[in-house]
Amino acid sequence: MASSYYERLSALDNSFLLLERPNAYMHVASTQVYDAGPLALKGGGIQADAIKKLTAALLFRIPRYRQKLEWIPFQQRAVWRDDEKFNLDYHIRHTALPRPGTEAQLKRLSARIMQQHLDRNRPLWEMWIVEGLEGNRFAIISKAHHCMIDGVSGVDLMNILMSPKPEQPIPEEPDYVPREAPNGSQLLRDELLRRLSLPIEVAKDANRFIQEAEDVRQETLIRIRALAETLGGSLRRVSTTPFNHPIGPHRRFDWLTMDLAELKAMRRVLGGSLNDLVLATVTGAVRRFLIHRRVDPSIIHFRAMTPVSVRSETESGKLGNRVSAWLAELPVEEPDPQKRLQIIRKRTQELKKSKSAVAANLLTRVVDWSSSTILALGARNVTRLLPFNMVVTNVPGPQLPLYTLGARMLEVFPHVPLVDNLGLGVALMSYDGKLCWGFNADYDLVPDLDRFVTNIVESFEELRELTVPLEADESEEIVPPGAHAEADRGADPSRARWKAVVAEARRDRV
Repeated sequence: MASSYYERLSALDNSFLLLERPNAYMHVASTQVYDAGPLALKGGGIQADAIKKLTAALLFRIPRYRQKLEWIPFQQRAVWRDDEKFNLDYHIRHTALPRPGTEAQLKRLSARIMQQHLDRNRPLWEMWIVEGLEGNRFAIISKAHHCMIDGVSGVDLMNILMSPKPEQPIPEEPDYVPREAPNGSQLLRDELLRRLSLPIEVAKDANRFIQEAEDVRQETLIRIRALAETLGGSLRRVSTTPFNHPIGPHRRFDWLTMDLAELKAMRRVLGGSLNDLVLATVTGAVRRFLIHRRVDPSIIHFRAMTPVSVRSETESGKLGNRVSAWLAELPVEEPDPQKRLQIIRKRTQELKKSKSAVAANLLTRVVDWSSSTILALGARNVTRLLPFNMVVTNVPGPQLPLYTLGARMLEVFPHVPLVDNLGLGVALMSYDGKLCWGFNADYDLVPDLDRFVTNIVESFEELRELTVPLEADESEEIVPPGAHAEADRGADPSRARWKAVVAEARRDRV
């Protein structure tokens, strides 16, 4: 008889299951927009069956997509086991917009699909192929439970299912043979044995830390200080804003794109990281939005949670969550955009030095040693004592075009889930020279989501104006290689210099 097979969820992965509520789903998602290319049919449709056939042929590379949850008896902990009745037709759906479908219609459809919970009796993912989008385009709306993937593993998944070349033959689909599932008594027995072995695991972790640390005493002090700062910061309450109230079941979804080369050029001029610019842009937008809602930003204590990947190179391509988090204070009270950026740069540098991401990762490791009851209580109370006002997650994506059977992906708009008292979330992904923003909001708390998106654009323009015009005289004019000096003759030399900086950033795209 073949032995049974299962994989235990980590404490962090399991927490996303416990956080889920009727009004708060816990799946991450994205809307990918494609040029139809060779997948277009004469009547305006899309060869959805070909996409399904390709997915079926590649699923063996991601076994998690054919696994479902099994709960350990008397525990609020789950394991993964193979789904013996896996049916791809349930996971890949085909729908259409009324032609010619607009982006506004696609946004509404995305929100409706994303607000629907995944069926926990099946593998926790879906893919919706949407035809009928104007401009000879179609979309794929994909969603997967957060207990399966984080942002970085989501990008890895994109690289598995897509090709960097237009030519993508469909390989032969290998046979799927599910492994025998464990029974409840085996799961309970293994969990009890795991509990008994916890002291040994703790000792192994401690020994590994001693071997890897250059200065054990110094590293220990750094972790203790980081833990104290992280726990202390999480206990400091934030202000209530118009979007920090109990959420309902319905969502609004919006998006926009920016030129990544321009942001890189701005970073070179203004200093700091790309993420600093993103946080500064969000800060300015929140300030404008609060003023629009007649809230005085000078009395608001606002904090954003920004996930930080702790995934090592050896873990590339593996599913599951390998993330930690920063709790970043955003100076929404500051009216000057340059000062806002300076404050954020200073705070993110302090967060890096404090190793708060290491502390948060250590906390999740400690939780992995604790009982499922403690984990469940923590998940239940997290939204009551929410130590942040907003999630802002920024995931680096591939900087080259990707294709599905020759159809080029033009943009990808990520979607971060909401929890109670968190009515607005911002997710970003860089892709092929673009920075794609996705905005998820509670339908009733933020009926003016389009206003917030406009505020993002206005806040970004404030920062861009700090770089153009640049302080330069005629002798400092820089002309991009291959360009003709006559093209900018008579123009503002600072503008020419700015064009050169942007051109250089675009050439340096990775």
